[in-house]
Amino acid sequence: MSALALNAEALYLELLRGVRSLCHADTRLVGITSGGAWLAERLQRDLGLPGESGQVSSVMHRDDFAQRGLSAGGQTSMPFEVAGADILILDDVLYTGRTIRAVMNEIFDYGRPARVQLAVLVDRGGRQLPVQADFAAARVALPETQSLALARDEAGGFSFEVRHKA
Repeated sequence: MSALALNAEALYLELLRGVRSLCHADTRLVGITSGGAWLAERLQRDLGLPGESGQVSSVMHRDDFAQRGLSAGGQTSMPFEVAGADILILDDVLYTGRTIRAVMNEIFDYGRPARVQLAVLVDRGGRQLPVQADFAAARVALPETQSLALARDEAGGFSFEVRHKA
């Protein structure tokens, strides 16, 4: 499947199905800024889960912070007690695993969850760290010179943007 042919809305429906099977009554959704946070917000609503989803930023725990600095992304917000929680992290694209490692460090700064799982819209392979999603709506291969990011329109609809790296 070509990255350009990916239908983000169809993949969202597959993610909804997969997340439903991972969730329990006390599962808390936490989306990674920004695409994962959009997914978590919509899933929270579509699954009819009480409360609100959390949002987590990887900025402060990235191993390339010196090169990247602070990004313009959102900040971490955990509107629930993290200690002892059953947490499902959501992200749009899983690639090297470095963002997930940084996000887990950030979550543990807020407390020690009972369990942490990961669900992603797209797993593009290319792992540099031993990170595996518990659920991926799709698996695709992209050249290293391209990146894939979730976009959201004003009505809340999802699409993908393929970017070419310099």
